[in-house]
Amino acid sequence: MNKKTDWYKPMAFYQIWIRSFKDGNGDGIGDLKGVYEKLEYIKSLNVDGIWFSPIYPSPKADFGYDISDYTDIDPEYGTLDDFKKVLDKAHLLGLKIIMDLVINHTSDEHKWFKESRKGKDNPYSDYYIWRDKPNNWDSILEGKAWEYDESRGQYYLHLFAKKQPDLNMDNPKVREEVKNILRFWMDLGVDGFREDVINFISKKEGLPDGLPFLPVINGIPYYKDGPHIHEYMREFRGVCEERGCMQVGEGPFTTLPTALKYLYGPEKSLDMMFSFDHMMADCFYTEYLHRPFKLSRYKKALTKWQKGLEGKAWNALYIENHDHPRIISRYGDERYRYESGSSLAASYLFLKGTPFIYQGQEIGMTNIRLKNIENYADVSSKNNFYRFNLKDSLERRLKRIHFSSRDSSRTPMQWTGGKYAGFSTHRPWFFINKNYRDVNVESEEKNEQSLLNFYRKCLKLRKQSRTLLFGSYREYFPADEKIYMYERSFKDVHYLIICSFSKHTADFKLPGGLKGVRMEQVLCNYSGVRAQFTLAPYEARVMRYRKP
Repeated sequence: MNKKTDWYKPMAFYQIWIRSFKDGNGDGIGDLKGVYEKLEYIKSLNVDGIWFSPIYPSPKADFGYDISDYTDIDPEYGTLDDFKKVLDKAHLLGLKIIMDLVINHTSDEHKWFKESRKGKDNPYSDYYIWRDKPNNWDSILEGKAWEYDESRGQYYLHLFAKKQPDLNMDNPKVREEVKNILRFWMDLGVDGFREDVINFISKKEGLPDGLPFLPVINGIPYYKDGPHIHEYMREFRGVCEERGCMQVGEGPFTTLPTALKYLYGPEKSLDMMFSFDHMMADCFYTEYLHRPFKLSRYKKALTKWQKGLEGKAWNALYIENHDHPRIISRYGDERYRYESGSSLAASYLFLKGTPFIYQGQEIGMTNIRLKNIENYADVSSKNNFYRFNLKDSLERRLKRIHFSSRDSSRTPMQWTGGKYAGFSTHRPWFFINKNYRDVNVESEEKNEQSLLNFYRKCLKLRKQSRTLLFGSYREYFPADEKIYMYERSFKDVHYLIICSFSKHTADFKLPGGLKGVRMEQVLCNYSGVRAQFTLAPYEARVMRYRKP
């Protein structure tokens, strides 16, 4: 491992969606003062860095992913001085900081767009993608992908919400703006960037009509991994390499062979990529199109990426973030919140790669269920409710939102069982999950056998073992629909991770090559002496051994 360029490999990151993390000034909205207060807590998790979802000025049509100024802090969250204070303290604690880079689109309230919409004869005219006649592409978040602008007399492209016009990355001036943004934050001391839908930034020349049999994503063949994507990404990579900054990209619809072009070889432009395959074990394309969870789908996806990147590239590991509902409500069981949450943790934290933990995941926060669609804030939830399955009853459509809404990951962090869950002294900007009196940091700190403390143990164990950091991966019994079993190996030290995904007891056997091997149990989510070959509901064990 090259310590100057591969420093992220032994690390783990904690993702902060700031609006719901901690309110430090008492206005009901999370902010940088709240983050500052909780830096020691974050460090106590045994993570090594923080990923901030966007904290830039934004009208919040998509809660920060519609940016109106890339080189400042949203006043609701604080100031640049507040950010510097957080950054300095984080670095003193040994925590790296990475920022969200959102450059496929801006807000329509960004100064570039305000100028661009004035006409074709100003310096910002070609910063965005304009057409006299739109093609047939759909927007991923809101209706069709084109919106008519009366002031300019043309349509602009927005692959996401209407207030998120796509930048024209084919314009060299736009790419220079991106480089300046990177340098601005690196000059402040930021250590890296998470790059939002980065594989969408290059569109096919001519913008041809999309495929009619792909609703919502009908244009994807013409904007995913576009013709100049690697050329543009290498430009940005060159700037980050000046300071040794890490880059992790979000790659919707990315296949393993496509991802490798970003991660390996002469075109390498990213250190890691967030893939989505393992998040489709209970859905098609999006959580709104639900199907029953199947463990073999989850395992197959994880194994594909573990084996496919081995010896070539590095995995970004996650099971929750700001774009997905809570994982216990999806792949686990809320009735076995601790047990299924800890088994899920073990199932991914010991894989090869850099883990990311999302705020509230470590205490087992679950999905929120609101009474009507108007109570939801997320633009995609409302779009899904009013766009799909309109013949179904309102009750059935709302049930899908209960299962799929991104708002479930955006409820205020549950710090205590007291008023407003300890998130704020003022009524929060959004609903708090009703289970906050039982599910909160304060109560889990006091309980050694809590999910919070299990996450700490997992991350500490991972950090202390070269096998768990850098060892090879092998899956056993891939067709088993109750148990996920895999081995990590480095030289003569091996770990066997065994995770039950059943609400009933589950018998298991060891692979043939491991029968008779003496094993030491180093971690389990149950206390007491365990049955040798029977797992309790959602039991997880980590075994260490040396092969004869």
